[in-house]
Amino acid sequence: MRLRTKRIYEKASGEDGRRVLVDRLWPRGLSKEKARVDVWARSIAPSNELRRWYGHDPAKWEEFRQRYFAELDANPEGVAELRVALGSRPATLLFSSKEEDLNNARALLEYLEGRA
Repeated sequence: MRLRTKRIYEKASGEDGRRVLVDRLWPRGLSKEKARVDVWARSIAPSNELRRWYGHDPAKWEEFRQRYFAELDANPEGVAELRVALGSRPATLLFSSKEEDLNNARALLEYLEGRA
């Protein structure tokens, strides 16, 4: 499967493939029509506790990844559902964070590729 990440506020394109929102909360100020989300995978998003702890602090990135991977390992049903939703076609993991590189979608992409 070909996966990539993209900020949900960016315009949808044909290259996105299946659009999967991987945040626990719906993005502020964005209608469902405009977001063009195919799947909202809330169950695999970081827990509220982890999300609040991380706060997009770059100094916490490595530990955030480790904690998030542990949450994903503890949620095999959610990960399996996500893999089914993604299928084998191109897909884009959507996130709302202003942080383009150190965010949950990027960590999730790394997790999925490392455990293919």
